Amino acid sequence: MDAFPELELKQRITHITEQLNAYLPDDYSDALAIILQALPPELDPTKKDDDFGDFIISPLSNYVALYGCTAEYLDASLDALNAITKRFSAEDSIRYFINAFPDKTFTFLKTCAQDANYHVRRLASEGSRPKLPWAQKLVTEYTWPLELLDLLYADSTRYVTRSVANHLNDLSKLDPELVLATLKRWQAEGKQNDKEMTFICKHALRTLIKQGHQEALGLIGFGGAPDITISDLTTSTPDVTVGDAFEFEFTLTSHKQQNLVVDYLMVFASDSKKRSQKVFKIKQLELAEGEVVKLTKRHPMRLMTTRRLYEGEHSITLQVNGHASGSLTFNLHES
Repeated sequence: MDAFPELELKQRITHITEQLNAYLPDDYSDALAIILQALPPELDPTKKDDDFGDFIISPLSNYVALYGCTAEYLDASLDALNAITKRFSAEDSIRYFINAFPDKTFTFLKTCAQDANYHVRRLASEGSRPKLPWAQKLVTEYTWPLELLDLLYADSTRYVTRSVANHLNDLSKLDPELVLATLKRWQAEGKQNDKEMTFICKHALRTLIKQGHQEALGLIGFGGAPDITISDLTTSTPDVTVGDAFEFEFTLTSHKQQNLVVDYLMVFASDSKKRSQKVFKIKQLELAEGEVVKLTKRHPMRLMTTRRLYEGEHSITLQVNGHASGSLTFNLHES
């Protein structure tokens, strides 16, 4: 435990895994038997969501991935991941096996997708995501998990359907047309109820929606150019200190009955010619003809590990159904 104060989460998982390897028997089969015997009770299989488990279990699946991803121990290791993922998701560890033994692991995941336990079913979708955060990159073709998603999209558990939607959102960054075609096919098949299918579509298309992709917007009922007027776009914070928030407001008038997705694109100051930018959500609206709404937004300008903030001019541009609708600038200063 001496190393822990200096280690972050992933490093701690690796450190525990290394200590397991140091103290467990050298024979992998014997070590695996001890790990499986030490597993706590399974997570409640009757829940629908919000039952992620405890990170302390993660080193166990990591041990299986690092020391049991071999032809000799393949079946035993995959069975072990099936057991461990019922306590904490083995989504990272299964990727070692996908890359090393794609055919046999796909057969395993296809069985997982039809398992009675929803944590096991989710492993099939989450573990095969093209862009799973904090996990190793898959070297397999990105289209191969679609057969798994076809088995999972009609699931009755939100924990599973959210994973399916996240998987498609990853895929939309590689092949938007494939994602749109898949969602349309699922809608036509009618295996999922309308409410959950709407959730899957919106969650799966969120990146394309932020990009103003018109076909994606149309699929969730927000297609077409908006018939609106934007007025009184103002800010009370033209100068912002790092750690404080940029605030703005505006009035939106609808000239017909329509559904609207209102976002804003922020372009950040930079120390180079290339300036980073990101789309942020404001609200989805269903407006009648002549209806007027006043919208306000507060955007904290905090230091983050994922984006460095630079002093200088920043700008925002409103986007309504993907169409630019007015801009503002503000200056950011260090404290």
